[in-house]
Amino acid sequence: MKAYTHIIWDFNGTVLDDVDIGIQSANRLLKKRGLPLMSGKAEYQSKFGFPIIDYYRRLGLDFSKEPYDVMAHEWVRSYLELAPLAPVYPGVKEAMTCFASHGLFQVLMSATELSMLQKQLVDLGMAESFDLVLGLDNIYANSKLHLAEKWRRENPTAVALMLGDTEHDHQVAEAMGVDCFLIAQGHQNRSTLEACGCPVFDDLFEVTAFLFGK
Repeated sequence: MKAYTHIIWDFNGTVLDDVDIGIQSANRLLKKRGLPLMSGKAEYQSKFGFPIIDYYRRLGLDFSKEPYDVMAHEWVRSYLELAPLAPVYPGVKEAMTCFASHGLFQVLMSATELSMLQKQLVDLGMAESFDLVLGLDNIYANSKLHLAEKWRRENPTAVALMLGDTEHDHQVAEAMGVDCFLIAQGHQNRSTLEACGCPVFDDLFEVTAFLFGK
């Protein structure tokens, strides 16, 4: 294995399996506005992306009729209502234990608003699982690039591996100049992830087997 010092985890779609509740929350927005609902995971994965405002546009939401801010807050309320239904992906805790046993510092870097993220970690029993938790100061999930750039400035010698499930995670890894593995069980499909040009895995068990031969 490359001599990594840090693992940088994405949260939604990488640690937390919240794809289904993401679909349900988006469909509630669409249904309320008389728009066609997404048919399921395949359609969702083909439309999802960052910034979230552009994803909303791909769903057919019209900001000339209603402000994005209104819809974003409505989505968050729905998501938080459904959040207890979202489990941690199989393989996450095993991977974290494996990384810890090799002395790797584990960072959670998310486009979720920080206090919301911290509450979710408490609810999942993972409040102490990460060495550092980084989130946004707003609910709009525009980008976590500024978090990545700040982290890199503060950790210039770190040799890190980013684990994520979207092309935005790959962009974040590139901004930090670190390796990236993408996992094709989250918010974007395998073909989208493979276009990024970095290794793509089906799940975290494959990741740890690749890194450690387990």
